[in-house]
Amino acid sequence: MAAVKAGTRETRLVVLRGNSASGKSSVAAALRDRYGRGLALVAQDNLRRVVLRERDRPGAANIGLIDAVARYALDAGYHVVLEGILYADHYGAMLARLRAEHRGPTHAYYLDVPFAETLRRHATKPIAHEVGEADLRDWYRPLDLLPGGAETVIGEDSALDDTVERILRDTGLHRLPPTDR
Repeated sequence: MAAVKAGTRETRLVVLRGNSASGKSSVAAALRDRYGRGLALVAQDNLRRVVLRERDRPGAANIGLIDAVARYALDAGYHVVLEGILYADHYGAMLARLRAEHRGPTHAYYLDVPFAETLRRHATKPIAHEVGEADLRDWYRPLDLLPGGAETVIGEDSALDDTVERILRDTGLHRLPPTDR
């Protein structure tokens, strides 16, 4: 099967991965708020849990759906922030293909938060009463990095604003104007 290129040389693909409560969704939302129109947010939780109501397992349908949505947005000229736990063994091959086939710059980040901090942050979420410590412990994978050193690790000591500013600068989004979409 031939590679299908995605996006343009100008589109940016930003992949944000990490354990539950590591700050991925907050960083993604802040990136979009700071950048403005023209930045699509592709959230694993939305596509897997809301759209498909599917369990996270190898070979699940959401993997292809995430890939298709990210490619569609890139092909339409949007910059894309793809965020989720995105376990390396479940999503790694799809992410590697997407990275290789994206015509523009791709940047990947892994938000590294220790389990104790995961618990503290989780307690502040609306779903804290539905998902307990045992679930979080089952899901938690320390430094579940993609092979090949493709990700920049950002530790718990990086404040939200600092993380967002770093990503905007690393990706060059801070120099690009939002669109009028």
